[in-house]
Amino acid sequence: MYQQTTIEIRTSGRESRDITRDVQDAVAASGITTGLAHLFLQHTSASLMLCENADPTVRADLERFMQKTAPDGDPMFRHDDEGPDDMPAHVRTVLTQSDMTLPVGNGRCLLGTWQGVYLWEHRHAGHRRRLIVTVQGD
Repeated sequence: MYQQTTIEIRTSGRESRDITRDVQDAVAASGITTGLAHLFLQHTSASLMLCENADPTVRADLERFMQKTAPDGDPMFRHDDEGPDDMPAHVRTVLTQSDMTLPVGNGRCLLGTWQGVYLWEHRHAGHRRRLIVTVQGD
């Protein structure tokens, strides 16, 4: 058995947004108690991450790391159709992940104590992002 849901998430610009509750709600609504939840973000300038949920400085440190790894406006990048953050956003997405699979038990994602699911917006402007949640199992 499987159930597929699309979640729309509005971002406020470059940020890491906790979407754990949205994902857990979609899994619970599926009626599936044991199986797998596959998450797929339909974008090339935002990504998903499984990250510590207790200390926000972890995500701030990751953002600082990405700023050094793929800086906005770097003259190395030719693709800047949508501004100086255009190509760096694509690089950030390629280096991270657009999908993930999580185990489901008792009708919810079996995350560790300190784990949360985040949408990581890599553009400076806010966007409307679509996340496909497919839950398979019994």
